[in-house]
Amino acid sequence: MGTTTPPRTLAEALRARGDESLAGLLRARPDLLSPVPNDITQLATRAGTRASVIRALEHLDRFALQTAEALAVAPDPAPYDTLLALLTGDGQDDGDGRDDAGAAITGALPAALTTLREQALVWGEDARLHLVRTARELLAPSPQHPSPTGLGPTVAEATAGMSPGRLQEILATAGLPATHDPVSAVAALTGLFTDRTRMAELLDTAPVEALSVLDRLVWGPPYGEVTPNPAQPVQWLRDRGLLLPVSTRTVVLPREAALHLRAGRAHRVPEPVPPALVAAAERDPQAVDRAAAGQGFMALSTVEELVKLWNNGGPAILRAGGLSVRELKRAAGALDVTEPVAAFWIELAYAAGLLAPDGETDERYAPTPASDEWLDLPTQDRWTHLATAWLAATRTAGLIGGQDSKGRALSTLGPDLDRSAAPEVRRRVLALFASLPPGTAPDPQTLLARLRWERPLRTSAPGGPAAPGDASDLRSRIALWTVNEAEMLGITGRGALSSQARALLDEGPGEAAALLAPLIPEPLDHVLLQADLTAVAPGPLERPLAEMLSVLADIESKGGATVYRFTPGSVRRALDAGQAATDLHAFLATHSRTPVPQPLSYLIDDVARRHGHLRIGAASAYVRCDDEAVLNEILADKRSATLRLRRLAPTVLAAQADPGSLLEGLREMGYAPAAESAEGDVLITRAGARRTPPRTPPVPVPEGPPVPDATLLTAAVRAIRAGDSAARAVHKDAPDTATAGSLPRTTPAETLATVQAAAMTGSAVWIGYVNADGAASQRVIAPVKVEGGFVTAYDHTADEVRTYPLHRITGVAELADEQST
Repeated sequence: MGTTTPPRTLAEALRARGDESLAGLLRARPDLLSPVPNDITQLATRAGTRASVIRALEHLDRFALQTAEALAVAPDPAPYDTLLALLTGDGQDDGDGRDDAGAAITGALPAALTTLREQALVWGEDARLHLVRTARELLAPSPQHPSPTGLGPTVAEATAGMSPGRLQEILATAGLPATHDPVSAVAALTGLFTDRTRMAELLDTAPVEALSVLDRLVWGPPYGEVTPNPAQPVQWLRDRGLLLPVSTRTVVLPREAALHLRAGRAHRVPEPVPPALVAAAERDPQAVDRAAAGQGFMALSTVEELVKLWNNGGPAILRAGGLSVRELKRAAGALDVTEPVAAFWIELAYAAGLLAPDGETDERYAPTPASDEWLDLPTQDRWTHLATAWLAATRTAGLIGGQDSKGRALSTLGPDLDRSAAPEVRRRVLALFASLPPGTAPDPQTLLARLRWERPLRTSAPGGPAAPGDASDLRSRIALWTVNEAEMLGITGRGALSSQARALLDEGPGEAAALLAPLIPEPLDHVLLQADLTAVAPGPLERPLAEMLSVLADIESKGGATVYRFTPGSVRRALDAGQAATDLHAFLATHSRTPVPQPLSYLIDDVARRHGHLRIGAASAYVRCDDEAVLNEILADKRSATLRLRRLAPTVLAAQADPGSLLEGLREMGYAPAAESAEGDVLITRAGARRTPPRTPPVPVPEGPPVPDATLLTAAVRAIRAGDSAARAVHKDAPDTATAGSLPRTTPAETLATVQAAAMTGSAVWIGYVNADGAASQRVIAPVKVEGGFVTAYDHTADEVRTYPLHRITGVAELADEQST
């Protein structure tokens, strides 16, 4: 094929491309690489498969998709001018009274066509544009899937099963000359509908009610139902072919008539230009960074609190997987957030690898060993770890509380929460944030409009609007969730993208951490003790201080300052963790900027004096105490009846309850018992003792094949080119009956002589080869060495040096001069 010869097939069009253009196709449609096609013909075939074409169509922007939809209703092939007219109209008034934005369409159409050509959805020169057959089938109108343009079938398609007599009646009523040739009759009716003057004259005679019927059908759907005895306006339209029968009860407005009524437009509202992002507010960039840093610090505190909450073993896992509604409510109460927000933090900690199932028989969620490493990181590095995990996660917390396709409730940490589109939507939303000047907060509605233009709402079968709950509607919901989650996580501040988030997206975690570090307040090493048994932390505390204080006191309120309250229960908790009263007094004196209040000292001494006075062990369980009066008091208390206690000795009671239940029961009765081991030693319970085995974070579910890197693309293009050369190789002195692609056949002596000669001259030859499994293939090789019954050669098809047994080579032939050079 000469360089000026127009391509006749998609394969020829791809073959004429350069290597860089082929690599661009494989980069845009990575599914074509699984596995690497043998040659250009196989690549073209794979590019035309239904699944691949649907995937490619779903990645087009709105105007490129509108261009493909216009080509689907245009003749095949369609000249460029015809396509342009379908998008801009014919300049006549269509009754809508609006500007057709013809200049914008004219300017944007070449770029849209370039996109379609690059993705192998359109091929051919401007004079003969071909939409690939599968895309035409997907986008062309049918009763099951009307065209996205709202156009119906052509006159020829709609009258394919009509009797000649009925065609003659339509021609006569429409004032057209009679003809007994059905083809001529269809051509005459088509000519009427495409003639602006004659069509206008025909519609001038139509009843007003008939024009109203056409107005309802003109922009789609073009199908309507009729009764056996239709009204007079509908009958008028049927008699003149403006409504053609599809079935006994269904009629359709033919495409040519609809285009006349639309003034030649395929789309009611062409959108050649993406909607502009509108700024909702403009703020000081430094204020945005500070607000985002503060929110990011609160996010870290929330996740830390969640990890501590489940330190000694978290909630049990449901049989169907995930967290129960009761446990989610409990976590939300402990974190002081709403249940949807708690679900987000739990899912984020899980995605970051900080929480996981413990793998026990009675399986529960618990912190992972990685959570301890995360807690030891600097604050800024902990934030980048969470933010990076959020960007890549496919688990979508916004779905929690909804239902899956089978009507089952979606639970926190449960299955079926992965949505492969989530990472791409998050990054695109943040990229739109980043396209605005620093400190600018976009309007959410214009943000959604822009995203819908870049990825139009579509159903799984092209040809109809998106239904609520389908994948395309989900993309919009993910975008709104992204805006809210980014604010909670500190990616944005006051509605605008922060500088540290810009650095995270563009340069990576290291640069983001460096920008965030100066904005994070320095942790404090002190609190302010007050006489009402509270302590005020005026800012974030150093980790050892915060951990000890969280054991010794209960958090009463959070905010710019955290308020801790000391209670008998919280002091007992500290004593259970192995602290002595003297240790607690020393701790408070060291870390308080105010004197230790006397009531607090009395509280610690009072609880410590009673702590451990009772000892709990396993009998099933027992209680021992040196003070017989205390045991008498317990036995006399009606609340101890459920523990089923009995006296074994003056200082020992036995119970049928287990030690843990006995311990909790006595504490609820107001005592401060301590657990002891079999040796009689007091058992110390420390926070953070339970960890899962080493666990890796959940792997995101990718959306289709991964984008190949440059090395893979280069190797793939080279292999496809080499395979195509082998498949189309023409050898010298080929008989007239030989066909391109057939295996060469030569005798063993001729094979040996030819490869030896090629090795001496360094030329390439064409061989047929049968492997050990009996699979035949053809290859282009450059022999390097021939010895011992083997030929070592550079295989152009595989792009590597290989060794072939001579007895498996069916034949060999020299390449034609233009192929060997």
